[in-house]
Amino acid sequence: MKKTLTALAFGVTMLMGSSVFAQTVKPTVVLVHGAFADASSWNGVVKILRKDGYVVIAAANPLRGVKSDGDYISSLVTSIKSPVVLVGHSYGGNVISAAANDQPNVKALVYVSAFAPEAGESAAELAGKFPGSTLGPTLAPPVTLADGSKDIYIQQDKFHAQFAADVPAAQAALMAATQRPVTEAALNEKSGEPAWKHIPSWFIYGDKDKNIPPQAINFMAKRAQAKGVEVVKGASHVVMVSNPEPVARLIEKAASAQ
Repeated sequence: MKKTLTALAFGVTMLMGSSVFAQTVKPTVVLVHGAFADASSWNGVVKILRKDGYVVIAAANPLRGVKSDGDYISSLVTSIKSPVVLVGHSYGGNVISAAANDQPNVKALVYVSAFAPEAGESAAELAGKFPGSTLGPTLAPPVTLADGSKDIYIQQDKFHAQFAADVPAAQAALMAATQRPVTEAALNEKSGEPAWKHIPSWFIYGDKDKNIPPQAINFMAKRAQAKGVEVVKGASHVVMVSNPEPVARLIEKAASAQ
């Protein structure tokens, strides 16, 4: 009888220990960059999150189309066995809104100067919904690809002022030279049913964003009934580059939310 009770007590202790362990395992953070950027735009945020004990993946967003990019990121999320916080910058917001659907391990969405489209909306449409975007005149002539699609870049001499005004000029010049193009079709592709309707969301953006008007981001955050919204004073469109600390802290807040 004593052996049975001891075995039961040991089993309960093990179960309780497993439960506590499961509750304390930190989610994996998947970072999805937007147009005219690359995965290195998250370097400052990654450094903070890793120091705080998070596993982080800065994904290489193809920037070819909302559905195809969403499917690509969704496949990555499927391969992760832990809970996931999915973070998107700019056009990456369209991508995570698509990728998180039918992904039960995604516990939170974080939009960083990002689009959070409703079904049927495109990035281009949302950027023009409110006044303030000056992106159009800074774009270089489209590059026509072999399949007839068109790649879009920001002119390198206009990149600093338009995209990353609060980043040191030398760093912005490197970002301009290494920018990843997005297809014209991707920016105009209509989004499907968004994941923010059933997954909690958080938003952070700069009040000096020249790509997506701050008024538009505020509108999308309210529409998504965001759990938290932070505005970084003086920050450009690449708030995660110029202000990695508040971005990382908001991601951690989303990661630890119950």
